[in-house]
Amino acid sequence: MKILTLHGINLNMFGKRDPKQYGTITLAEIDAQLKALGKELGAEVDAFQTNIEGEMASRIHQAHSDGTAAVIINAGAWTHYSYGIRDALAILSIPIIEVHMSNIHAREEFRHKSVIAELAKGQIAGFGVDSYLLGLRAAVSAVQAAKA
Repeated sequence: MKILTLHGINLNMFGKRDPKQYGTITLAEIDAQLKALGKELGAEVDAFQTNIEGEMASRIHQAHSDGTAAVIINAGAWTHYSYGIRDALAILSIPIIEVHMSNIHAREEFRHKSVIAELAKGQIAGFGVDSYLLGLRAAVSAVQAAKA
């Protein structure tokens, strides 16, 4: 089972960006933990990060036909306003799990709204890297449930 993890704008700066909100873990370390957990769960985890919205939409389009079974997405700031990313995700007919390192609902008002949330099977926020790991477990579970 192939699970695609999408990291949005500025997330390549994990480890350097606002350690109070995001900790000191790097994106490479997050991806390594996802791949290791994926192996335990019988899933191949592919990761993609970009700061360019059109590149993110194109990668989502690719997931429509490349055998991706589920998507885990932390769209970063795009979460709150990118209808382009939202519309690209709406094309998919596979489980989408939205994740955030910080609790977006306990931060600035503009972060409380997610334009992706209504497309997602669920949202996991506020647990640092564990948000991603819980998201992977949720994605695998959703794929297995759909096959049952």
